[in-house]
Amino acid sequence: MVSDPIIKTNCYHCGEQCEEIIVANDRNFCCEGCKQVYLLLNENNLCSYYNFDKNPGIKAKGKFVAEKFAYLDDESVTRKLVQFSNDTQTNAVFSLPKMHCSSCIFLLENLHRINEGIIKSQANFQRKEVFIIFNHNEISLRKVVELLAFIGYEPYISLNDTKTKKEIRFNKKRIYKIGVAGFCFSNIMMLSFPEYFSSGNIEQHGLKETFTWLNFGLSLPVLFFSASGFFISAWKGLQQKFLNIDAPIALAILVTYGRSYYEIISGTGAGYLDSGTGIVFFMLIGRWFQDKTYDSFSFDRDYLSYFPLGVTVIKEQQEKNIPVTQIKKGDHIIIRHEEMIPADAVLLKGEANVDYSFVSGENTPLQKRKGELIYAGGKQIGGMIELEVVNETSQSYITQLWNNDIFSDKKNADKSFVHPWSRYFTLALFTVAISTAVYWWVSEPAKILPAVTAVLIVACPCSLLLAATFTHGNMLRIFGKNKLYLKNASVIEAMAAVNTLVFDKTGTLTQNNIASVIYEGTQLMPGELKAIKAVARQSSHPLSKAIAASINDIGIQHTVITAFKEYSGKGIEALVDGIPVKLGNTDFIRSAGISQPFAVTGVHVHVALNNIYLGVFKIGNQYREGLDQMSAGLSNAKYEQHILSGDNDTERNNLEKIFVGNVKMNFEKQPQQKLEYIQQLQLQHRQVMILGDGLNDAGALKQSTVGIAVSENHTQFTPASDAILDGSNVHLIGKFLEYARSGKKIITAIFSVSILYNIVGLSFATQALLSPMVAAILMPASSISIVILAAVLSSASANMKGL
Repeated sequence: MVSDPIIKTNCYHCGEQCEEIIVANDRNFCCEGCKQVYLLLNENNLCSYYNFDKNPGIKAKGKFVAEKFAYLDDESVTRKLVQFSNDTQTNAVFSLPKMHCSSCIFLLENLHRINEGIIKSQANFQRKEVFIIFNHNEISLRKVVELLAFIGYEPYISLNDTKTKKEIRFNKKRIYKIGVAGFCFSNIMMLSFPEYFSSGNIEQHGLKETFTWLNFGLSLPVLFFSASGFFISAWKGLQQKFLNIDAPIALAILVTYGRSYYEIISGTGAGYLDSGTGIVFFMLIGRWFQDKTYDSFSFDRDYLSYFPLGVTVIKEQQEKNIPVTQIKKGDHIIIRHEEMIPADAVLLKGEANVDYSFVSGENTPLQKRKGELIYAGGKQIGGMIELEVVNETSQSYITQLWNNDIFSDKKNADKSFVHPWSRYFTLALFTVAISTAVYWWVSEPAKILPAVTAVLIVACPCSLLLAATFTHGNMLRIFGKNKLYLKNASVIEAMAAVNTLVFDKTGTLTQNNIASVIYEGTQLMPGELKAIKAVARQSSHPLSKAIAASINDIGIQHTVITAFKEYSGKGIEALVDGIPVKLGNTDFIRSAGISQPFAVTGVHVHVALNNIYLGVFKIGNQYREGLDQMSAGLSNAKYEQHILSGDNDTERNNLEKIFVGNVKMNFEKQPQQKLEYIQQLQLQHRQVMILGDGLNDAGALKQSTVGIAVSENHTQFTPASDAILDGSNVHLIGKFLEYARSGKKIITAIFSVSILYNIVGLSFATQALLSPMVAAILMPASSISIVILAAVLSSASANMKGL
């Protein structure tokens, strides 16, 4: 489309184009909200905020709906939201999905300069949260939230926040264990240097004994505190008659420490406490490294995470904001633009234009008339509506949808394929140890203890465990770097087994809030484009927004618009500088006595100016880039591909152009049908991965071998899943699967090297040619080598896959 050659003006605060310029202190702003936030920052000497980035702010509301946060005055609600409170201060944590850069952190951590009632505020950029300490005698929780909303960082407060206290993910005990093991290991190594360099012959009397007993004392915290997790895990496995990988590790630790303590107490040697404490330290570091990658994301969510905490009700002819949990059948509630409907209700007043894409996947808003039932989970697009509740939140359709049995099942628990064969490894180890003892009992009993001890030490599977731990940990880091955040390392192994992919359409293959708009008809002149955009931007309907966004800025701020009218489900009209403009469906245009020759299918909007038909805007989905190459790669790799959508089949032709091979396409599928579709594939012995977003995909995500929730922002709320993928990288899914498969090959190769090392070591140990001291030195040396090899191979594989 052609636009007038005019100079575009951007907002000083948020950087968006100013369709209507508002000036303050010689700076241009796009709206009153951005101007008010700037003035607030300027008044409190915080304008250095703008030095962090060019136009760092987000489009601020400046004002918000009156009484929107009134439910925060309810003491029962605030008590569940705050973390701590005493006579003078209250602590609370808020989720801020709009936090996006260093300037946000600066502003959020200087809230105390805006309001003296705020004592301290600290931003956590990784988790998109802000921790605020405030004096509740000077400022209430509601006022804190209103301040955040005013400056553009409205907190996301859901019904789930009042269900339970947020789990503190930071495991202090694990850090303490690593710290204790690291401190004791380093000091034991330092105290062992004299013996290393003197070959055990320290001339100064009493020095060797002093160092040895100091090592003895330093080893005790490692054995009884840092290594306790291995013993607990091994014992729990034995109670369940399962030999997990921690069983031989715990045994090796016991043998190493037991033999060391025997030598120290009997005065026959200095033991191997340096190696024993070292291997505990390295294994704790490995497990922490693996877990660290995904501890900032929440993968297990229910429908409560999506519901707003408060809702406006009408009682005694007055509007009052109450918690959603207090809604009763028969209550009259008010829902405004872009607010979610929290309970099944009947429309009483207003024009309902409900977006059900979150529940059904259908991205075309539905028109509802007075008296019609509107299910919970829909979002109102347009003006205010009044509803009468017929089912409370706990009994609504969306709740029943989530209460499927599949959500009570656990899959992809944090287990590794190391565990299934660990029982065989342990049995083989015991067999070798017993055979060695029997052999030397017959020939030379004095060598039983050194030989058996060396066998148990050299065969410790710590190097095998570290191979899996560090390979998976590094792979999790590389996946995260490419914006795929896995729930745990077991998901990598599940991905390696996948042979069938199922894609949702809306929000997964298509981009949210971006539409493809194509105009067909008489060529539009700049003045006509200006008039169409001026009218379209007056409406909140998604189609009108798409049309307005598709037309370049052409200086409409000086346009005079009068007699604007919107007809629900039909179209809009107005006078632009005295010229009538109409936008709408076929019936709307014809009802005005305007004939139009274009017969079109799919989503479309006709346009007429000055009672003359001009053409039609065809509005389709904007597909993500790189999908055709992705599909071709998956087809070449022999993956079976399916499309499973709750939307209609109007996009079938476009999808057939994008996807290669025999791709099975299914449309108008309800959430339960999606779940059953995945089950049918699994009955055919298919290992299924599904990519989807929204509640309509939640059951299928849970049922599948691997469920990946696609999100435009990974900090926003997504369905329960095994992984969260940024929407911009959906086209990389083929490379992710290849990399997961390579990870299994890498670990298998490293395992082979480790087993070869064990075989060689055991052959020497069983013949009493390898002393326990040498075995104890080789154990950490081999583990460190394995860690380096795992990191190098996993990184090299990622580079080969283009990640």
